[in-house]
Amino acid sequence: MAAPLTATGRVILGMLSLGSQTGYEIKNFVDKTTRHFWAASYGQIYPELRRLEEEGLVRGRFEPTGGRARTVFELTDAGREALLAWLGSDTEPVNELRDEGMLKLFFSDTGDPRLRIDNIRAMRELHERTLAQLRALEPHASQVPPKGPYLTLQLGIRMQECVIDWCRATEQALKEAQ
Repeated sequence: MAAPLTATGRVILGMLSLGSQTGYEIKNFVDKTTRHFWAASYGQIYPELRRLEEEGLVRGRFEPTGGRARTVFELTDAGREALLAWLGSDTEPVNELRDEGMLKLFFSDTGDPRLRIDNIRAMRELHERTLAQLRALEPHASQVPPKGPYLTLQLGIRMQECVIDWCRATEQALKEAQ
C-alpha cells in the first residue's frame, strides 16, 4: 500500500492533472496560482516528485533541452486515482494560515501601541497589492476552463477585500481611540 499523500504530493498531482510539467514548471505554476493559499518550495517539490515516481503515481521522462538536463513528469493512472480519491475524501481539510502581520498583531500588546496602527497599515497595503495581482488575473481566468481555478481566484479576491476592509475599519478605530 502506498504512503498517504503529503500536502506537497497533492499539489504536484493536481498540477500534473493539468498537463505534463517539469519540477521547475510546477514551481513556477504554483508561484503564479496556488501560492496565495498553498505554497510549495523547490526543496519540497523535487524530493516529492522522486517519492511519487517511486510509488508509481507519476512518471518522469528525460527530455534534455538546449543542453540542459530536464525531466518532464506526467500523472500515471494510479496517480490520477490517488488524486481523485483525495478530491473525493470526506476528511476535514487542513486550513493553515501563516501571516506575519497577524502574528505581529497578536503580540502587539508588548510594544508601543502606535506600532499596532503601523502594522495594520502594512497588512492593508500588502493585501491591497495582493488584491491587485489577483484582479489582474481575473479577465484571463474567467475566459478559460477549467472553472476550479477561476472559482478559487474569486474566493481569493473576496478574502483580500474582506481583510482590507477590516484593516481600514480597525486602523480608523484605533486612530480615533488615541
